[in-house]
Amino acid sequence: MTEKQQSTITPTLDKAVPITVARGDGIGPEIMDATLRILKAAGAKLDIEEIEIGEKVYLKGISSGIAAESWESLRRTKVFLKAPITTPQGGGFKSLNVTTRKTLGLFANVRPCMSLAPFVDTKHPKMDVVIVRENEEDLYAGIEHRQTDDVYQCLKLITRPGTEKIIRHAFEYARLNNRKKVTCFTKDNIMKLTDGLFHQVFDEIAAEYPDIENEHWIVDIGAAKLADTPEAFDVIVMPNLYGDILSDVAAQIAGSVGLAGSANIGDHCAMFEAIHGSAPRRAGQNLANPSGLLLGAVMMLVHIEQPEIAERVHNAWLKTIEDGVHTYDIFVEGVSKQKVGTKEFADAVIDRLGQLPAVLKPAKYEKADKSKAEQKSNVKKSTKGAKETIGVDVFLHLSDTDVQSLGEKLSKLGAENLKLKMITNRGVKVWPDGFPETFCVDHWRCRYVSPSLKAISHDDIIALLKRISEAGFDFIKTENLCTFDGERSYSLGQGE
Repeated sequence: MTEKQQSTITPTLDKAVPITVARGDGIGPEIMDATLRILKAAGAKLDIEEIEIGEKVYLKGISSGIAAESWESLRRTKVFLKAPITTPQGGGFKSLNVTTRKTLGLFANVRPCMSLAPFVDTKHPKMDVVIVRENEEDLYAGIEHRQTDDVYQCLKLITRPGTEKIIRHAFEYARLNNRKKVTCFTKDNIMKLTDGLFHQVFDEIAAEYPDIENEHWIVDIGAAKLADTPEAFDVIVMPNLYGDILSDVAAQIAGSVGLAGSANIGDHCAMFEAIHGSAPRRAGQNLANPSGLLLGAVMMLVHIEQPEIAERVHNAWLKTIEDGVHTYDIFVEGVSKQKVGTKEFADAVIDRLGQLPAVLKPAKYEKADKSKAEQKSNVKKSTKGAKETIGVDVFLHLSDTDVQSLGEKLSKLGAENLKLKMITNRGVKVWPDGFPETFCVDHWRCRYVSPSLKAISHDDIIALLKRISEAGFDFIKTENLCTFDGERSYSLGQGE
C-alpha cells in the first residue's frame, strides 16, 4: 500500500449516538448484518435499538407494517436505518415507506448517483448527480376517488410551504457539499398552477443563492437529457412523482440501482435506506449486494456528525469496488476479479478500512459548518389574499347523452348571477361549439360563472346544486372558481 493510498483519519468519538435499526424482509437481514459489521469495524459510535417492521408485522394485522411501540423508538432516536421490506399482496396494506416519510415529516429524499467507471459498467463514466425529491405531496398525497363507471381521479397537491422546504433543502445541500448548480424539473407548460407554483418558488429561492448556478427544464426533455448526458447536471430538485421515477433512472444509468443509497430528511427525524426492494427470491443465499444500504448508512454517519467514519467506510467500499471484488449483480468477466457473496463482500470492505481508492475519486466528508449555511428551515408564512368565489365547476356522472341537449338543459338551471359557460369532457370542450368527433366518457365538467365576474356566495352554489339535483342529474363533486387578490386561480378550459 502506498502512502497516497493510506488514509490518516483516526476516529475520535466519545459518545454513542442512538439509532433505530430494522432488519426488514427478504435480503434485508443479510445486508443489514453486513452493513452493521462494517460500521462497527470502522469505529462508528452507535447505540442501536432494533425494531421489527414489514411482512411479519403486516401479517399480525397491523396494516401500516409498524407497531405502535416501534414509533416510540423512532421518536426517541430520530434516526432510522432501515432495510428493505416486503409488502404482502392484496388490498388493505399501506406502504410503510410512505407512512414513515409522512408521519415523521421526512420531506426530502436525497439520492446521490455517481458512476464507478471503469470498475462498474456504465455508459456515463463522468456522471455525478444528486437527485433531491419532494417526499410528502404531489400525487403521492394518495387522495383518489372513483367518480363514475369510467373515471377514476387522483388529486395532485403542490403546496407553497412544501415546495419552499424542498427547494431550499436542495440549495442548502448544494452549498454544504460544494455543488455548483441546482436544476429544477417540472411540467409547468401543461400544469400551470401546480407545477407552475413549484417553478415560481424555485426562481424565488434561487435568487437567494447567487453563488449557485440555477436552471429549469421541462421534465420530459430534462429526463431525456439526464438519460443521455447526465454530466450536464449536478443537483436536480423535483416534485415527488418525477423525482421517484428519475432517481431510479439516474441510479441505473450510473451503474446499478443495487448500488444506490438514499436519505429521507425531515426537520426532526431522518431515515436512511437502500433504494432497492427486498428481493425475497434471493433471501438466505448469501448473494445480495449490501452496497445500497451501506451507502445509505454512510449518509447517516454524516447526518449524525461522524463524518470521519463515513469517510473511512466510503473509501474502503470504493477501494473494494476498484479492486474488482464484486457481488454477482455487478460482476463482469474481464473487469471484475473476484465474485463474492454478501458476507465476503463485507469482509473485503473491512479489510480495506483505512485505505483510499487509487483511481476513483476518494470520498471526503467534513463536519458541516452550519454557520456557512443559511439554515432557513422555517417556511415563510403566506400572505392571506383577498379571496372571491366567482363561479363553480359542477361534475356530473351521466352516460349516453346528447351534448347539445345537455347544454340546453343545464343552461336553464343557472341563475342571473351564475350562468353555464361551458361543458368539458376529460378537459376537452364539448359545449358550446364542440366537435362530434370528440370521444366522451360519463364524466362531465359543467362550468358556471358569474357573467360580471363578481363574487357569488356559498348559498348561490347550494341553490344551483339543488336545482341540478331536482332535475335528476347526479353531481359528483364541485370545485369553486376563485380569485386571490383579483388574480384568476383556476385553469381555463380549452377554448375559454
